[in-house]
Amino acid sequence: MLIVVGLGNPGPEYTGTRHNIGFMTLDDLGRELPGASGFRMEKSFRSEVSEGRIGAEKIMLVRPLTFMNLSGDAVLSVVSYFKADPEEDLVVVCDDIHLDPGRIRIRKKGSDGGHNGLKDIILKLGTGDFTRIRVGVGNVPQHFSQVDWVLSRFDADERPLIDEACHNAAKAVLTIASEGTDQAMNLFNVRKTAQEDPGD
Repeated sequence: MLIVVGLGNPGPEYTGTRHNIGFMTLDDLGRELPGASGFRMEKSFRSEVSEGRIGAEKIMLVRPLTFMNLSGDAVLSVVSYFKADPEEDLVVVCDDIHLDPGRIRIRKKGSDGGHNGLKDIILKLGTGDFTRIRVGVGNVPQHFSQVDWVLSRFDADERPLIDEACHNAAKAVLTIASEGTDQAMNLFNVRKTAQEDPGD
């Protein structure tokens, strides 16, 4: 089984914000994943979940409803229930302010990179050894705080880039499931720039 977690905040006031790009990617993935069910509430996981398959591999899509800063509670619940190995069975999709809008980057492990959702997941799981797909939402402008920036919505000129990035992130998950993380990294990663966090 591959557990794919898209990070975000629940509630209509957060729909379409930069911090919810994990939810947006899972929406795309739900449309692409063969046999995917619609999302349903799973109280024991404190999440909305959907399931599909790629060949013999079961894919579970998870949208935590714990709010970003407590994402680890939901992830730990799912991982523990299925006795999953985070290094082999977990993929987390999240926003990244160190990447330009439209760019994605896949890593097999790393630090939280200043992302509170990743920070809580690493804390609760006790490891940073899990695959993450980071989707660029742009650097924080000078007149914004980081919190206000990640809770802001995309400008009209950013939307095509973001839509493409979510689509590519969804395709990257399908590639991970069918061909492995290394192949997904080869296909979807881009050259690091000076703006990107060297620690993650």
